[in-house]
Amino acid sequence: MSAVATELKHDLLNDPLALSKALIQRPSVTPKDADCQRLLADLLQPLGFEIHWLYAGEVSNFWACRRGSGGADEAPHLMFLGHTDVVPPGDLDAWSHDPFDPIERDGFLYGRGAADMKAAVASMVVAMARFVRANPNYSGAVSLLLTSDEEGPADHGVRMVAPWLEQQGLLPDYCLVGEPSCHTQLGDTIRIGRRGSIHGSWHWRGVQGHTAYTDPADNPLHQALRGMAAITETVFDEGDDAFPATRLNMVRVLSDSGANNITPSQVQAGFNIRNNPLSSAEDLHRRIGEVLAKVDATPDEFQWKVSGHPFRTAGAKFQQAVSDAIERFTGVTPDANTGGGTSDGRFLAPLGVEVVEFGLINQTIHKVDECTEIEHIHQLSRIYQALCEQLLG
Repeated sequence: MSAVATELKHDLLNDPLALSKALIQRPSVTPKDADCQRLLADLLQPLGFEIHWLYAGEVSNFWACRRGSGGADEAPHLMFLGHTDVVPPGDLDAWSHDPFDPIERDGFLYGRGAADMKAAVASMVVAMARFVRANPNYSGAVSLLLTSDEEGPADHGVRMVAPWLEQQGLLPDYCLVGEPSCHTQLGDTIRIGRRGSIHGSWHWRGVQGHTAYTDPADNPLHQALRGMAAITETVFDEGDDAFPATRLNMVRVLSDSGANNITPSQVQAGFNIRNNPLSSAEDLHRRIGEVLAKVDATPDEFQWKVSGHPFRTAGAKFQQAVSDAIERFTGVTPDANTGGGTSDGRFLAPLGVEVVEFGLINQTIHKVDECTEIEHIHQLSRIYQALCEQLLG
């Protein structure tokens, strides 16, 4: 390795901002990884991390683990979990700069993935590197799991790797998911669980005809509107102290006869449900069918896909450790809740892993001119390092 290359790697392993920029420069739109994981493997392997690659088509999954002198079986295993894929940048003309050319401006780092979640991934890697250098004989194990299939279908990412970890006896005791959890201030929120996510669609068929002669009962649009009105007025549950209420939101309705005097022959509608443990996927499917039948709006097709089940992390030790580290470096006591969308933590928590999500501020994620405060990147890395020291040191 050249002296220049050695110096560059040393800089990346000591500066989460520099590493964040190096990752943002790689246009890793789902399911592409664009060699983000390869860069990180090259940084971690010389520090004694074993590297495992698990590919599935275009999806790249990467697991790096380093065991201390005590071995992974004799003390806790702490795993950091993240993703290297990002959502598409959208309208490039709307950005104030190239989304894959990271820039610093007014104390912020701009670029696609700055907040979700390449800066958090960089903070994890630098934190682990600093920890193992300062504590080469720690007990337990520290590892990193990354996927390039989080922003997309998520069928070939952590959903696939979690069973492999379980089969190999490599499941961690604690998992820190670096999703951007905070709202207005670094440290204001950690996630200790998530609602489930269900995608569904209905398809009603009827009779196309002249509006002057068609019986309204044969118009599938009338049937669909009755059904959607009844469903959107349904209260499934009120939630509890840990979870918001279950909610169904319509996301699309398609029906077009092509003229103002023709009734349509079909209507398609799509919806998404965010459910808490009080309303299981099975219960919701049954109740929705009953509501539609009651208003004579049973669809001809009812498609249903459960993307993730609701979960709440087991145990309290890890949650307390994360809260303590946040308060130590930010002076903020985080609110622990289950809000937001889904995350890859849903594939590990059901296996008995204590899962907590904590990352950067989420106000600009998936938006034009995505950014994160530079000082927050450094703080986040220090918090992650403190977790290593508290649990494994």
